[in-house]
Amino acid sequence: MFSEKDKQQIQERGSKLETVQIQIENFKKGFPYLPIQDAASVGNGIIRLSPEDLKKRGERYDAKIAAGTKALKFVPASGAASRMFKALFQALEDFQSQPHEDVIAANRDAAQYITELDRFAFAEELKKAVADDGEQLSATNKLDYLLTEKGLNYGAKPKGLLKFHSYEDGARTPFEEHLVEGAKYAADKDRKASLHFTVSPEHQPGFEALLAEIKDKYEELLGVEFDVTFSQQKPSTDTIAVDLENEPFRNADGSLLFRPGGHGALIENLNDLDADIIFIKNIDNVVPDRLKQPTIDFKKGLAGVLLKHQEKLFYYQHELNEKHYTALSSNFLAEAANFLENTLNTKPAKNHYYTEREELYQYLKEKYNRPLRVCGMVKNEGEPGGGPFWAMNADGTVSLQVVESSQIDPDSIQQQDIVQHATHFNPVDLVCAVKNYKGEKYDLTQFTDPATGFISQKSKDGKELKAQELPGLWNGAMSNWNTLFVEVPIETFNPVKTVNDLLRDQHL
Repeated sequence: MFSEKDKQQIQERGSKLETVQIQIENFKKGFPYLPIQDAASVGNGIIRLSPEDLKKRGERYDAKIAAGTKALKFVPASGAASRMFKALFQALEDFQSQPHEDVIAANRDAAQYITELDRFAFAEELKKAVADDGEQLSATNKLDYLLTEKGLNYGAKPKGLLKFHSYEDGARTPFEEHLVEGAKYAADKDRKASLHFTVSPEHQPGFEALLAEIKDKYEELLGVEFDVTFSQQKPSTDTIAVDLENEPFRNADGSLLFRPGGHGALIENLNDLDADIIFIKNIDNVVPDRLKQPTIDFKKGLAGVLLKHQEKLFYYQHELNEKHYTALSSNFLAEAANFLENTLNTKPAKNHYYTEREELYQYLKEKYNRPLRVCGMVKNEGEPGGGPFWAMNADGTVSLQVVESSQIDPDSIQQQDIVQHATHFNPVDLVCAVKNYKGEKYDLTQFTDPATGFISQKSKDGKELKAQELPGLWNGAMSNWNTLFVEVPIETFNPVKTVNDLLRDQHL
C-alpha cells in the first residue's frame, strides 16, 4: 500500500507508519457508537452549587493561589472565522448576478448585517477603509470591505483577531477579552497571568503583533504581568485521507494527503504545558467587562470544586501507590471504592464484583492514577453541541463523559430516548488538574479512547474523499480522566457562531 517514498513522507511529518495503518483500518471498519446509559442531570452526576457553596469554592481557590498554586488558561484559537460569514459570502456572490433587493430579501442574515452595520465594533474601521479608497458605503462595499483584502479581510482571519466589543477607548478582539478575563482568575500570587493559545501557523504572526501592541496597556490597566505563549497543532497529529474505496488519497503529484486531526489533536499541545490547574475555554466565548463577573465567579468555583476533591483523591493515590495491598485495610479499600463510584463518578463493570483484595486494589490503583477535570454544564436551551452523559467505557466501566451527538447511535430508539431526556449541554468550560500527588505530570496521551474518532466526507480537486478526526479534546481525548460535572449559568456561555451574534445584548 505504501511505497518507500510514502514511508519517507510519513516519517518526515513526524508520524509513524503503524499509526497511519491504524487510521486506514479505522476507515475500513468505522468507529463504534458510544453506548450511553443515562443523561447526567442535577443530582445524577451534575453538581449544583448554592451561592454559599460558590463563594466557599472560590475562596478555596484564591487561598491555593496565594499559597503558590500555578494556574494557566488554555484557549484553542486555531480556527478561521470564515464560517461566521457564510451568509455574507453568499450574498456577495449573488450580488454579481442578481438584483440587490432580491438578494437582500432572500438572505435575512446579510440584510441584518447591512442594515445594522453601525452597531458592530468594527464598523468605524470598515467605513474608514471604504472612504480611504474614495468609495461609497454601498451594500456591496459593506460586504466586500469586511470580507476581502480590499478592507478588513475578516473572511480570512481567525476569530481571535476580529473586533467583537466596543469600549470608550476602542474596540476589543476576543484575544484581548481572554487576556482581561484571564487576569481575573489565572494570575499567580505574584500577579503573573499565564495564557496559552493554540493558533494556525499563518495566523500566529497576527496574534504576536497584537500582543506586542496591547500588552503594556493591559498590564497597567489590570495590575498583572502577562505570560502569553502560542503553539500550533503538530503535523504528526494530522490524519491520512482516503478515497471512497479506503485507499490512500493522493494529491496531483502522487503524494499522500494528510488533514488536520481536529481539536482532539490539541491534547498534545495541552500535554506540553506545565501548571497545577489549567482552565480551558473556546476563543469565541467572551463578553464585555460589564458581564464578566459571573464567568469569573464560576471559573473560580469550578477550580475550588476540583481542589476540594483533589485533596481526597491525592490521599487515596498516596495510600494505593505507597503501600502494598496487604497493608491496606478492607475498610480503606471499601472507602476508596465508594469515593471512586459516588464522587469521582466511575462505576465498576456490570455484575463485576471484586471478591479478591488484590484485584480490587489493582482496579482502584488504575482508576485513581488519572488526571482530574471539572466540566461546567449549562441547562439545555436548544444550543447545538455535545452533552453530559453516563457512558460505558471500553473496559465495561461506566463513567461521566462529554458525548457528541455523532457518537450516539441515531437508529437506536433506546439511545435516542436518553438523548431526548438530556437536561444540559457542554459549553466547553473545563478546569483540569494534570499532576499526581507527587506533583508529577501525567502523560495525557495515555488517557484517550482511540475508538471515539469520527469520519466525515470531504472533497479535494473535485474528487471525493474521507477524512478522519481524532477523539475530541473534551470527549474522547479525555475519556479516561476522572470527571466531575458542575452546573454553570447560561450567562457564562456566549459564543459567536455568525457575525450577527455580535448584535446580541451580551456582545454590545
